[in-house]
Amino acid sequence: MEPVRLIEGRIAPLDRANVDTDQIMPKQFLKRIERSGFGPYVFWDWRRAGGFILDRAEYRGAAVLVAGPNFGCGSSREHAAWGLQDAGYRAVVAPSFADIFRSNCVKIGLLPVELPEETVRRLLQLALDDPATVASIDLEAQTVSAREVAARFEIDSFTKECLLSGWDEIALTLRQESEIAAFEARRPEFLPRVTTASA
Repeated sequence: MEPVRLIEGRIAPLDRANVDTDQIMPKQFLKRIERSGFGPYVFWDWRRAGGFILDRAEYRGAAVLVAGPNFGCGSSREHAAWGLQDAGYRAVVAPSFADIFRSNCVKIGLLPVELPEETVRRLLQLALDDPATVASIDLEAQTVSAREVAARFEIDSFTKECLLSGWDEIALTLRQESEIAAFEARRPEFLPRVTTASA
């Protein structure tokens, strides 16, 4: 995955709490095995109902989705994170996230940023008042800024290092390639062998 360092872009305001993964990516679109191509189906049911705020022209192309608490609750479908990223979002800011959704995000380089609810409300209001509002999220400094709003967020050091370095689970495994090759070389002849990419 691509390293995540500085994210700058307009804010898409989704002032809803408990947005579950079935609303983010409905079940009928879970037939694909690729990570790409899910963007058009994000929030499908809300879009079909008409008048959905993120369908307004002024919020198209936003890079930062700001939403209410408990974002990504419900089933553990990783397609929800894939769809948001495919739709162009590089970060999701909310007061809280479902644990599995947060995990699915960081595995693909979609940055989940948890901020106090009052700060999230201020960001939502900024975007509603002026859709041209740009947010800046600095992962190294762990800060979010937009106009007069400035806040710091917490993230565990391992997740931060992985995101800054662009390491997904495969990249983390490949960092141990020489140790894996040495282990395989020591295995008895009668056991099956695994060859590494460089072997």
